[in-house]
Amino acid sequence: MSEPNETAGPGYVVVRETGRGKFQQEVVSGANSLIADEPVNVGGLDSGFGPYELLLASLGACTSMTLRLYADRKQIPLKRTQVRLRHSRIHAQDCAECETKSGMLDRIERVIVLEGDLSDEQRARLMEIADKCPVHHTLKSEIDIRTSEEHGG
Repeated sequence: MSEPNETAGPGYVVVRETGRGKFQQEVVSGANSLIADEPVNVGGLDSGFGPYELLLASLGACTSMTLRLYADRKQIPLKRTQVRLRHSRIHAQDCAECETKSGMLDRIERVIVLEGDLSDEQRARLMEIADKCPVHHTLKSEIDIRTSEEHGG
C-alpha cells in the first residue's frame, strides 16, 4: 500500500483508488490502512470490505467499545461482546415507528451478544448503553455533508 496522503492531516480519512481492479480503494487514517472493494458480481475483486460493510463495522465496533468502557467503569462482569449487523432497504410503510411514511428507507439490524455472569438488570442497562455509542448518535442525527473539489495532478 502507498504512504498516507501528506496533505490530509490529523482527523482525516483518505480514500483513494489503488489502480487494482475497477473499484478497489485504499482507506488510510494515520498509521492504519485497509482495502475497500466491491463484490465480483458487480465488477469488483472482492478484495476488501464493501462500503456498507464498513458502515456496519463502524457501528458494531463503536457499540462494542462503548459497552466495554461502561462495563469496566461500572465493574460489570462483561466477559466479551459480539455485535452482528445487517443493512437492508425497506418500504417506509413497513416501519410503524419511523417518521418517514413513503418511499424506501435504510434499516440496520443490530444483534448484541453479551457474555458473562450478568444479572437481568445489568443486561438491560448494557442494552440501553449500546444506543449511546457516538456512531449510533451520528447515524440517527441529521448529517450535513459538505463536498468540495481539490484539483489533482
